[in-house]
Amino acid sequence: MIIHLKENIDANKVEELAAQSKSIALKTGSYARLITSSSIKELPSFLDDYTDEFFTMDSDIQLASKDYKSDIKEIDFDTFKIGGTTNNTVLIGGPCSVESEEQINASAEHLISMGLKTLRAGCFKPRTTPYSFQGMGMEGLMLLVKMREKHGLKIVTEVRDSTHVQAIIEHSDVIQIGAKSMYDHGILKACGKQNKPVLLKRGFGTTLQEFVQCAEFILSSGNPNVILCERGLRTFETKTRFTLDLCGVAWLKEKTNLPLILDPSHAMGHAFGVPDLARACTAMNIDGLLVEMHPNPKVAKSDASQQLNFEEFKAMRNSLDPIANAVGKTII
Repeated sequence: MIIHLKENIDANKVEELAAQSKSIALKTGSYARLITSSSIKELPSFLDDYTDEFFTMDSDIQLASKDYKSDIKEIDFDTFKIGGTTNNTVLIGGPCSVESEEQINASAEHLISMGLKTLRAGCFKPRTTPYSFQGMGMEGLMLLVKMREKHGLKIVTEVRDSTHVQAIIEHSDVIQIGAKSMYDHGILKACGKQNKPVLLKRGFGTTLQEFVQCAEFILSSGNPNVILCERGLRTFETKTRFTLDLCGVAWLKEKTNLPLILDPSHAMGHAFGVPDLARACTAMNIDGLLVEMHPNPKVAKSDASQQLNFEEFKAMRNSLDPIANAVGKTII
């Protein structure tokens, strides 16, 4: 249940009501909301005199539910927006990992040459083996900051664990929570205590319900700027890395009020299939794409097989325009 309290209730009283109703209290200006379990279907009588309106919910997908707010949340990147009433599909490109200043600068310049605005790259890499490249850490993060200062790009990078979550929050424009960290409540709550956009990736063995409930941890901690990212599920198929769940995307569009970004690179796992998947994703009238590219994928230190080279990325980007236009979107 989501309870909108009347205006200008004293903060101490809000906390008292939250404790009494076993709710989470969210204050915005002179207004406050209480969010409690969706199993509560009737307003507790002691809240009658303090309540403006309330919403009963079918599940603990509450703040993210279109049953609560039907309009898609607008996310402000300062220089552009996605979601809401905008018609933008942001194409976020860049290498899997920051490997050197030369490599990340070349990637940034390639994005600029195509009129794109957002650079992604990992600095703290959650790898599946301890013997592979783990990322450049803070040195890589400072290189991303340098690219923002030099080229005016927004930077997206992933937080791996709680040891560096505050550094990522401080220095990035969009905080990415990867599939392997989606259940880390410390990361979720830390990202909820600040207001920068958070790109939450779906775990590869996670149901849609579980995925959006993880978003609820961020939303209920006070940060409304959450973007959902579908990046593929682990299925019985072994010829591709994962299986991109476009059925799930259709469900998320129908049921949730959060913007959607799709990641065809991690879903496919092989560069040859990424452009076709990107075109299919664009046709679903989504808010963004996350696509990996590298100056020379053959020598990439992580996920070499799925990264496009510059020529492939540019050809893919150009092919997206007519598809985006057909569904009322503009690639930015």
